[in-house]
Amino acid sequence: MGVRMGLKIVNDYELGDMRAVYLLDEERQLVELLLLPEGKEILPLEQKQQNIDPLIQLKMAGDVYTGSYAGGATMHQSESCYAMKYQRQESVNTPEGKTVRTFCRDDRGYETIHTLVFRRGERTLRSTVSFTNQSNQKVVLEKLDSFNLCGITPFAPGDAHGKLKLHRIRSVWSAEGRLESLPLEDLQLEPSWSIGHAVRCERFGGIGSLPVNRFFPYAVIEDTENHIFWGAQIAHNASWQMEVFRRDEAVSMSGGLADRDFGHWKKEVAPGETFTTPESILTVAADDDLDRFSCRMTSAQERKVNAGPDVEQELPILFNEYCTTWGNPSHENISEILKAIEGKGFTYFVIDCGWFKEDGVPWDVSMGDYVPSKTLFPKGLEKTTEAIRKAGMKPGIWFEIDNVGSRAHAYQETDRLLTRDGKPLTTQMRRFWDMRRPEVIEDLAQKVIGTLQKYGFEYMKMDYNDTIGIGCDGAESLGEGLRQNMQASYDFIQRVKREIPGIILENCASGGHKLEPLMMEATAMASFSDAHECREIPIIAANLHRVILPRQSQIWAVIRETDDLRRIGYSMTNTFLGRMCLSGDVTHLTTEQWEVITDGIVFYKKVAPIIKNGVSYLGGSVGKSWRHPEGYQTVLRKRDDCREALVVIHTFDGDLPEIIEVDLGGEGYCVTDSYSDTPVTARICGSILKYCPRNHWKGAAFYLRIENENI
Repeated sequence: MGVRMGLKIVNDYELGDMRAVYLLDEERQLVELLLLPEGKEILPLEQKQQNIDPLIQLKMAGDVYTGSYAGGATMHQSESCYAMKYQRQESVNTPEGKTVRTFCRDDRGYETIHTLVFRRGERTLRSTVSFTNQSNQKVVLEKLDSFNLCGITPFAPGDAHGKLKLHRIRSVWSAEGRLESLPLEDLQLEPSWSIGHAVRCERFGGIGSLPVNRFFPYAVIEDTENHIFWGAQIAHNASWQMEVFRRDEAVSMSGGLADRDFGHWKKEVAPGETFTTPESILTVAADDDLDRFSCRMTSAQERKVNAGPDVEQELPILFNEYCTTWGNPSHENISEILKAIEGKGFTYFVIDCGWFKEDGVPWDVSMGDYVPSKTLFPKGLEKTTEAIRKAGMKPGIWFEIDNVGSRAHAYQETDRLLTRDGKPLTTQMRRFWDMRRPEVIEDLAQKVIGTLQKYGFEYMKMDYNDTIGIGCDGAESLGEGLRQNMQASYDFIQRVKREIPGIILENCASGGHKLEPLMMEATAMASFSDAHECREIPIIAANLHRVILPRQSQIWAVIRETDDLRRIGYSMTNTFLGRMCLSGDVTHLTTEQWEVITDGIVFYKKVAPIIKNGVSYLGGSVGKSWRHPEGYQTVLRKRDDCREALVVIHTFDGDLPEIIEVDLGGEGYCVTDSYSDTPVTARICGSILKYCPRNHWKGAAFYLRIENENI
C-alpha cells in the first residue's frame, strides 16, 4: 500500500474480516483511522488530494473554530483536534478478541484515549473516546465524538463523483424506519473547486429524550462502484449527531453526543477528571446489498440479547390487553380475556396502562403515583396475577417510569422534577422526574421494583410518551443535563435487572422512539411502533429490519370482531416479521376467526428460529406513500445456514402483477408450509419463488427448506 509523503502506517490490524489502518502525519503528529474490508487493496494515497482528518474530533471552549464557512454547520477539525498530538498505540489480545488504544496529548495538559474493541466472531467494532484533564484548570468541552472514520473512499480516484451514497433512516411517530438514500452530490458534499478552502458537512441527529425521533442513529456510506459499505450506529439514549464531512477528495463520517451547536451540550472537566463518550458501533464490508449490510450492523446486539433469560430464546408469544380494554384494565375484564385465550399458546400476559388510575381520570394524565386502583382491582392485583398464572401465563405490567401525569399527586412535587430556567419542565400532559436525585430513585425503587416484587410480575413494559427536548437545568448546559438524566434513567433499568433477575423488559416509547442500540441491548424486545391497527404495519415492520433485530421487534396483531378473515390473516402475517403480540376483541370472536388466528400461531412457532437468526432482504414496491401504499412488499428472511427461509408477502392497493417473484438467492428450496386466511400456493422455479396474488390487502407467508443435504 503506497502512502503520501510525510505519512506512515502506524499499525494495520486484522479484526475478523476487517482491517483497522492507522495513518500518521509525522510532521504534525496527527493520526487518522481507515476502516477497510479484508482483502481489498486501496489506491496509492498520493493519488488523492486529501489531508489527515484527526482521529480525535473535539472542540474546547476558547479554541479556534473550524473556519472555511463552517460556523454553525460543524465543529469538525477545530483547533482542538490539531493540538491533540499522537503519542503511542497499544493493542491487547485476549481470548475474547482485541482492544486497540490510541493515546494522544495536548501540550496544555489534556489527554485522550481512543478505544477500538473487536470481539472474536463478531462483525462489528465498538469505539469510544475518553478525555482526561491533567492540567490545573478546568476545561470546557463543546464537542467530543465517539468515532471518526476517515479516507472514504480509498478505492476510487479523485473525489469519486457519482460513486458515493449516504444511506440513513428517517423516523417519525407511527412511520418509523424509512430509508433515505442520496448521492453525496444531492447533499452538496462535493469538494469545492478550491480544494480545502470550503467545508462541506451534512450534520443530522436526534435531540431530546426520545433519541429516535426524526432519524435513527444510523449512517452508511456506500462506494457504489467498488461495492464497499461503511456503517456506524450510536448507542445513546439522549441527543446524538452524525456528520458526513468533506473539505478535500476524501470523505469522513463521525458522530457521538450532539455538540454545543447542535444539542446545546458542553461539559466541564475538572483537573484530574475523565469524561468518556457513549459507544459507537462501526463496521465495513465488501457487499452489494444494503439489507445484508444492515443485518451485519444489527448483529452487534446479538451477543447481549442471546445472553438474556432462557424463556426468551424460543421467542414466546405475548398478549397485551391495551387494545382490548383501552386503558381500563380490571380484574373482571382480564378474567374474561384469560378465559378466551387460555391454552392458545401465549407465554406472557401484559397488563397495560390504567391499572393505577383514579375514578374518572384518564390513564394518560394519572401515571406517577402507581397505587393500584381499588375500583378496578377490588381484591388487589395479587388476585389478577394469580389468575394469569393459573391460565398458564407469566404476568407483566406497564410503567412510565420517568414521567408524571398532570393529574397525579407527584405532578406537584416540583422540587423533585426536572426544570428549565428554574421552572418545571412541562409538556402537554407531563412533567419529568429528575432521575439524578437519590430520593427520586429510591421512591421509584419502592413504586416500581417494589410493585414488581410484591405481585411477582415477570415482565415490565417501560413506556415513555414525550420528550424533554434540548435539555434541563442542573448541569453546565441543558444538553449535559439531559445526558445526565438519561444516564440515570438507564442506570435505574440496570438496577431493576439486578434486583429482579430474569425479568423480561420491553422498551416502549410511544412505539419506536427509543429503538437505539443502548436500549435494545438492555431489553428483550421493543414496541416497534404505535401503528397497531394501521394497514401500513408490515411496511414499517419490514423496514425496521435494517436497524433492530426482528426477534426484538414486537408486532401487534389487533383483532376486531368486525374483521373479516382476510383482514385477520393480514394482521397475523404481519407478526411473522418480528415478535408476535396479540390484542383486541378476543372475547367476541367466532370459531372461524379463531381458526385463522390459531393457524397463525402454529405457523409463527414453526418459523421462529428463522426470525431469531437470519438475514432479511426486502423487495417489491409500495410507492411513495406509506399511508396509501400501492403494489406489494416481499420479505425474504434466510436462516444463517441458508437451509431454511421464510417469505412474507403483503399486497396493497393499486395494480398488482400477475406473478410476484422473490429471488431466493440459491436453488434447492421447496415450500414445506404456508399461511394465509385461505389456502395459498407458491411454486419455485430454480431460485425464484412465484406467487399469484388474487386479492388486495392480503398477507401470505411460506416456509421453505432445502431438503437435499447434498445441495
